[in-house]
Amino acid sequence: MGSRRLEELKEDVYRANRELVEKNLVIYSFGNASGIDRDSGIIAIKPSGVNYSKLSPENMVLVDLNGNVVEGDLNPSSDTRTHLILYRAFKEIGGVVHTHSRYATAWAQSKQGLPCLGTTHADYFYGEIPCTDVIGDEQIRRDYEEETGCLIIDTFKNIDYKRMKAVLVACHGPFSWGKDPEEAVFISAMLEEIARMNFISVTLNPRVKNIKRSLLDKHYLRKHGKDAYYGQKKDV
Repeated sequence: MGSRRLEELKEDVYRANRELVEKNLVIYSFGNASGIDRDSGIIAIKPSGVNYSKLSPENMVLVDLNGNVVEGDLNPSSDTRTHLILYRAFKEIGGVVHTHSRYATAWAQSKQGLPCLGTTHADYFYGEIPCTDVIGDEQIRRDYEEETGCLIIDTFKNIDYKRMKAVLVACHGPFSWGKDPEEAVFISAMLEEIARMNFISVTLNPRVKNIKRSLLDKHYLRKHGKDAYYGQKKDV
């Protein structure tokens, strides 16, 4: 991996972590964002337990897909092995984000998936955002963070990770991903806003039902389908 690309990767991941703060998705040292260079298999990730105010591109930690540190004096995020599992299983993603954002984490702690109640949800997620099973005691005794990643992958056995770019880990919190760290942060922000909307919706009407399939299809596919027409064909 060339030094310029390495520096760009660290800069992108640093900016993604800072944006988590700007979007009120993290506090203190909670959460982490990472990015991968697929050609080299090198991942840049936030250092463990470091307050966001003390981050810089220089102190992003570089690891390989086996978790070996290849550059950096600090320990990588304690969630690194979860990120690695996602990168290895979801071959087309380029960024991963984990937060403990308030509303998404509340749904995770309630051990419930996020039902698709309206078109805001349908614009970004194709159906219910799943919640994993609660991690087992034997998994906790093994490699907890790696087993958390395996739990996510198991949840996605019959779900397309390209149409569902987020998950709630039961009793823990949300993970999201995208083509790069920037998109992973965007998805994390959308997840939190939809979790908040859902909380309000079910408070107002505990019997509210999922959006009908035709409306889900229309809103998701007009943005993400092969004949998508939302937005512009060139940058504006």
